[in-house]
Amino acid sequence: MRSKLIRNAYESLLTTMAAVLLCWGAALWLEGAAGLHTDVPVLAVALALTLSSSQRTASTRRRLAALVLLPVAAAGAQLLGRLIMHHYAAGAAVFTLGISLGIWIRRFGPTATRAGTLMTLPFVALLVVPGPALPPAAERGLMSWFWAAAIGVLACAGVWLVQGLGDRYGPGRPDPVRSAPRRVSLSRPRPSTRMALQMAAAVAAAFLCGRLLFGDHWPWAVLTAYVVASGNRGRTDVSRKGVERFLGATVGTLLATGVAAMGITGAASVAVMFAILTVALWLRPLNYAYWAAGITTALSLLLGYFGQNATGLLPTRLAAIALGAALSITAAWCLLPVDAPAPALPFRGSGGRAQAEGGRLGAG
Repeated sequence: MRSKLIRNAYESLLTTMAAVLLCWGAALWLEGAAGLHTDVPVLAVALALTLSSSQRTASTRRRLAALVLLPVAAAGAQLLGRLIMHHYAAGAAVFTLGISLGIWIRRFGPTATRAGTLMTLPFVALLVVPGPALPPAAERGLMSWFWAAAIGVLACAGVWLVQGLGDRYGPGRPDPVRSAPRRVSLSRPRPSTRMALQMAAAVAAAFLCGRLLFGDHWPWAVLTAYVVASGNRGRTDVSRKGVERFLGATVGTLLATGVAAMGITGAASVAVMFAILTVALWLRPLNYAYWAAGITTALSLLLGYFGQNATGLLPTRLAAIALGAALSITAAWCLLPVDAPAPALPFRGSGGRAQAEGGRLGAG
């Protein structure tokens, strides 16, 4: 346990957070130099944070693929944010289709799975960056699709630079995550199709109920529905993550409320946000609830930085998180449930063509 905590500390401090801070600083300079909106550094942090884990042991080929896919997806997500602003129903439908497509294409193998993960990163960042939830008057200040693509390139470069230096001067690069042994799944529809349909149902319901019940604060319900439904390993797994997400979010929201009550605002709140993210990353491999608490605290501080009242929004935030978790759990149990992974069968040459299509998305 002690060695694991030490390794987690190295990965979270010297690779992930170093890359995040580098991207944050570069995007902050870019914001001032080009006269952009504050959503530029926020998008850079969101992409660097999620990209760090998926690219840690990636090959050169995978990194080049990310350099192409991520900027394109970031630009598309920015255009999608504008669509949600002006045509909420159409934007929600496109978002739901895109996030589900990234899961459905897992049926085509590991390469398609990784591509789907990269495609979904900017979609998740769209829920973190408060663009679609801002008043229409703030739209002109938001970045264009071009700058969103540029931030995607910046995030890739920052993450690779820090990870390369860490591999060269640090204690060593972690072993690549090996693909799961091939498993035979006789269920129809395929697990990837079931997971995609469950995700679509949960996210679509979160868009609808979130807007009706919480107005401009709908992203909390949608983000929770996505997080709980992603990486579906069965009904019990989704239920466990839903409970952990709600409990962690409750603690995180209370922490953010306490920070706001202490009068910590502006640059000081940003420093606290990064410190909390570091601790959450460190403890994330031990239990998902730590990450849920940390990321919720950070998001609450971020919205406070944009002028939202953390104390006044406490009941709304908790209710939206509970709704999103409940919708994902309901979809996992009632809509084509995914069975828990079966024991791996011995490999028998080319006959074992079916493979496991589960696994976690990179945003988790």
